[in-house]
Amino acid sequence: MAKQIPDIVIGRLPVYLRALQQMLAEGRQVTSSQELGERLGISAAQIRKDLSQFGEFGKQGTGYNIEYLANQVREILKVNKTWEVVIVGAGDIGRALAGYSGFSERGFKIRDIFDNSAERIGEQHGEFVIKDIATLKSEAHAAGIKMAMIAVPANAAQAVADVLVDAGIQAILSYAPVNLNVPPGVRVQNIDPSIHLQRMTYYLTE
Repeated sequence: MAKQIPDIVIGRLPVYLRALQQMLAEGRQVTSSQELGERLGISAAQIRKDLSQFGEFGKQGTGYNIEYLANQVREILKVNKTWEVVIVGAGDIGRALAGYSGFSERGFKIRDIFDNSAERIGEQHGEFVIKDIATLKSEAHAAGIKMAMIAVPANAAQAVADVLVDAGIQAILSYAPVNLNVPPGVRVQNIDPSIHLQRMTYYLTE
């Protein structure tokens, strides 16, 4: 039976990968859990514990080879390949996501943008022509798409999620400020900036 890794550990791996990629860009070759921890505000012991869930990647006293560790983390996260992603919602957020260049260097490629607005369908946005959401299921099945981003208002998000699940999507990143109901086997991550702002106001002094 496969070892169950806590989701909170999986959630820290992309943060480690980003730091390792920054070190590579700086021309670095070796690092330590202590240095990684200082960069990220995470204890060295926690980093060592997280990485040990997947094997041994460094040696006592010599640290980690940065390129090797980065490649191993990419493999663990399965971003050593390119994943195609569709966006549903061609408003401000959807268009901004489609135009963001940072996805490609991290293992993702935006394939299509879908919308249900007759005014938007057929519009050109950068390299994309906005498509009718009615075609999403057939196109996603044909291309084997597994990932999607939702960038629609809260009151439309659940209906969109239902369409995505029906289309075989297994991972959804939602920018709609609402909890989505999806079947087991479909993972949802929510991005709600207001929640993060509210979390920080707790620490502000008036």
